[in-house]
Amino acid sequence: MSKKPSPTPKQAIVAKSFHSFNLIALILMTASGLQIYNANPVFGGRAGWRFPKELLLGGWLGAGRNWHFASMWLFSMSLLIYGIYIFITRRWKHRFASDKDIQAIQAANPKRKTYAWHRIAYTAIVPILLLAILSGLCMYKPVQFAWISGLFGSWQNLRVAHFLTIPIVLIFAIVHIFLSFRVGGLKMIRSMFI
Repeated sequence: MSKKPSPTPKQAIVAKSFHSFNLIALILMTASGLQIYNANPVFGGRAGWRFPKELLLGGWLGAGRNWHFASMWLFSMSLLIYGIYIFITRRWKHRFASDKDIQAIQAANPKRKTYAWHRIAYTAIVPILLLAILSGLCMYKPVQFAWISGLFGSWQNLRVAHFLTIPIVLIFAIVHIFLSFRVGGLKMIRSMFI
């Protein structure tokens, strides 16, 4: 007797749009952010290591900044809309970690563990995204946000904090995809976008 194929996971159109839109925005922000970085590297100053031009967007500092700020606003608005959506639909109850997830990690059920790790990852990324947005705004408008940028101690600390959010977000994306794959394979990954 042949095994029945598992059903295709269903995702709300809002979730699909959010994933697709944010993937594009993240790629644009990262490539343009690396263009900005190359103008004055965070690590090593003007003589510091630079990223290859194939990874950059903008061609020069001014255009890189324009791309970065435009995609940042799109990304931020998308996060806000999705945040309102999960609040109104009460999906936040299933998306973010609780004390039950700590118990689930210690349990024998691998699916429960995977879902628990997923919720922990979702919860952990929220302060990182807020740090990325706030530190970016502080560099974009340093006078208007001086009360926040002052918390970082120096301009270099602010730049380092902002720059370090990128690999953390990329690691989150990889973990998110890996955990989704463990739960539902390629069908799950596809359902997040199509």
